[in-house]
Amino acid sequence: MTTLYSTTISAVGEEAGDLLDQGVLILFADGAPPELAEVSVLHAVAQEATLPPTHGDALRIGEESFRITAVGDTAWQKVAEMGHVVFSFNGADSAERPGEICIEPVPADRLRALLRPGATLAVIGRHEIHPNPGG
Repeated sequence: MTTLYSTTISAVGEEAGDLLDQGVLILFADGAPPELAEVSVLHAVAQEATLPPTHGDALRIGEESFRITAVGDTAWQKVAEMGHVVFSFNGADSAERPGEICIEPVPADRLRALLRPGATLAVIGRHEIHPNPGG
């Protein structure tokens, strides 16, 4: 297993729970404008984004892991550039929006219990990353 991205939750917006009820988690790096911060989970990056995740990789929150089912075309670019991503806990086989990462369904109350300041959130690849021997 390889950590592709790791971050520490710094705050949970007052309205983020309403979106969790709809199966949506919005992540923004610290410093997001207040109107975005109130609906988001704010975080401080611990390990910058490397290779993008694929179907079958995992989102780990604290000690629990959830299977990634789809990754939108621009989702990983936004994570790397802005620390922003939308996780949809819908189990979809393809992302409806380019900036979305789909995750297996998880009950909102379970997510609320995991999403707290100080908790680690990471994207984990299934396979070890090996350097390209050809250069």
